Amino acid sequence: MYAVFTYRRKKDRRHFSGTQQSARTTVENTLGVFRRLKKQLKKGENMRCPYCGSVDDKVVESRTLGQGDCIRRRRECLSCGYRFTSYERIEEKPLMVVKRNGRREPFDRAKLERGIERSLEKRPVSMNEIENIVSDIEDAAVMNSKSAKEIKSTELGEMVLARLYTVDKVAYIRFASVYKKFNDLDEFINEVKKIHEHL
Repeated sequence: MYAVFTYRRKKDRRHFSGTQQSARTTVENTLGVFRRLKKQLKKGENMRCPYCGSVDDKVVESRTLGQGDCIRRRRECLSCGYRFTSYERIEEKPLMVVKRNGRREPFDRAKLERGIERSLEKRPVSMNEIENIVSDIEDAAVMNSKSAKEIKSTELGEMVLARLYTVDKVAYIRFASVYKKFNDLDEFINEVKKIHEHL
């Protein structure tokens, strides 16, 4: 049907009836949308927002990871304002986190971000700073995993503790109490003492 419309349009536009003209316009509009989407995807300019589904976004930060084999981009949806991360890398297996019991699961940035946000709740740290903290930890995890593309959950937890220690001591204690599973008040007090010793 598309070929017939294209041929007749080039030959003589006046041969179209009202119905044919309407159909031709609908087809051309649809094809125009597909062409624009194809062009955007080919250039890698836009990606679908995982929150609202819009493909209208902008890149707010780009960073090369490892030895240049991966590019991480932080994107902001222009429709709803949601921020998400995309990666450009050679097709390979994803980063896996090895749990204490030996079970493996894909690295989850959102899960990491939620844990850090809870630790920093009501602390004088902006959401932008939290995003930067999460991005730095994620980058370090990718680089430390090397070719195996695996990182132990304990190693990841220590990365979070080390970063929170430099940002906010209260957040550090909050995260440590959950991560290290304090059993009593003495363990909590000992952790606080360690902080004071380094001040």
